[in-house]
Amino acid sequence: MIRIHFTAADFARVRFAPRPAPLQELNVALGTMCRPDAAPLFGRWRQRTLRALPPAAEPFGDLVPGLRAPRFLDQFGDDLAEGLESVRATGPEVVRAEIERVYAGQRTPAPRWVHGLHRGDADAWRLLSRARGAAFDAVLRPVWPLIQDLHHAEFTRHALTVAEHGLGAALSTLTPDARLHHDVWEFTSATAHREIELRGRGVVLVPTFHRTGPPLLADLPGHPLYVTYPAGPGLPLPPSPAGGADEALAAVLGRTRLDILLVLAEEHTTGALARRLCVSNATVSTHTAALRGAGLITTERAGRAVLHRRTPLGTLLVQRGRPAGPPPV
Repeated sequence: MIRIHFTAADFARVRFAPRPAPLQELNVALGTMCRPDAAPLFGRWRQRTLRALPPAAEPFGDLVPGLRAPRFLDQFGDDLAEGLESVRATGPEVVRAEIERVYAGQRTPAPRWVHGLHRGDADAWRLLSRARGAAFDAVLRPVWPLIQDLHHAEFTRHALTVAEHGLGAALSTLTPDARLHHDVWEFTSATAHREIELRGRGVVLVPTFHRTGPPLLADLPGHPLYVTYPAGPGLPLPPSPAGGADEALAAVLGRTRLDILLVLAEEHTTGALARRLCVSNATVSTHTAALRGAGLITTERAGRAVLHRRTPLGTLLVQRGRPAGPPPV
């Protein structure tokens, strides 16, 4: 059982992550893929995902021996590039301690590059960043728009529950095994017993769509308690069907440029596009310049922000071969 002790200040500091966290969702997906006790329905998804992982992603698995991941891999930002930078900014003493913790008692010695990471070698950090990026592209990129839609729906459900019934009801119904007794929030399905004192740090709720079972807790001193809880249907998320109009357009435009066109069913700033697509602002600027040059979008400055809009030509292009109605984003 997990028991989380609140103060009055903690109840006032419960937040819901406004957008999905790409690196945390990746951590959960890979963890589910490696769990021998995962639901049978994940079997085919596991096999498909393992086949899709490129060799460049293999070093990421070196850091998770025995299914114990170092805590510095937990990152809850909504921007993939910034999340990778945040991992790199972890204090060296934390990195060393976590690598030693996860490899304690392991029969297989750590690979050479992990020893380099333990020393703080820049090449080892670059290898890890490339591995996480490759893993994200293989595992989550095909279903990321669906994850964003599911997250938005879960965000709305939580907000409506709080508005109609109060925060206590929202916490009590977060998962089927959640209970709130006065100032103690419990999860009864957890096999290990944990007692956590918040002492004013607050809680951030992070839904995940690649997990079943009890929530995952990231409890770091001086930070809010991050509670990653299963919110999906308990089934593998289906990628978009191959061979459709989107895939044909992606082959011509490139996946990121097509994603930008789809998102621009409504105007977005450069920063909003970057957050939505989990890429850097510089990447968005490069692709929007190309789309603007092709007459598919327009760009104008509004104060300090830069607003992008899809042109009628861009709308015609993405809707060609689609059913009537707004394009999915």
